[in-house]
Amino acid sequence: MSVIKRSSSRDAALQEAFGAEVAELYAQAARGEANAALQRALELRSFLAVAEEQVARVRDRVHAATAADGDMDDLSAEDLRWDADWLQAALAGRDGYTAALDELLRTMPPPNQVAVSRAGVSPKIAATAPSAPAASRARAVRTRRP
Repeated sequence: MSVIKRSSSRDAALQEAFGAEVAELYAQAARGEANAALQRALELRSFLAVAEEQVARVRDRVHAATAADGDMDDLSAEDLRWDADWLQAALAGRDGYTAALDELLRTMPPPNQVAVSRAGVSPKIAATAPSAPAASRARAVRTRRP
């Protein structure tokens, strides 16, 4: 399944921040209409969706292995240790992507705020550093020796 069709725990936050459904946000990016914040948010969302799917797979595997009606002879402590390690890694990835996406959404400017053009706004610097005396500049030049 495409990452676009997978849900993630931050889809509502993305929709609120960018004012469109997730599928439409991906469509905007595909058409080249996405700004840098949206592009980064969608990339993080894609990683998050995959990480959350991995967490769910391991969780479901552990639930199936430890089900009350399961065969005790099929239960393996070694398999559960591997699943615990895999779950820890998947959760760490998920937590990292969630934190990064939340930080991006928290720090980006509001959607109704128009970016201020920097053309003609920056002041010109009139002062210049004094030039070094000719003698000190000459000493700075390396010469090749045969």
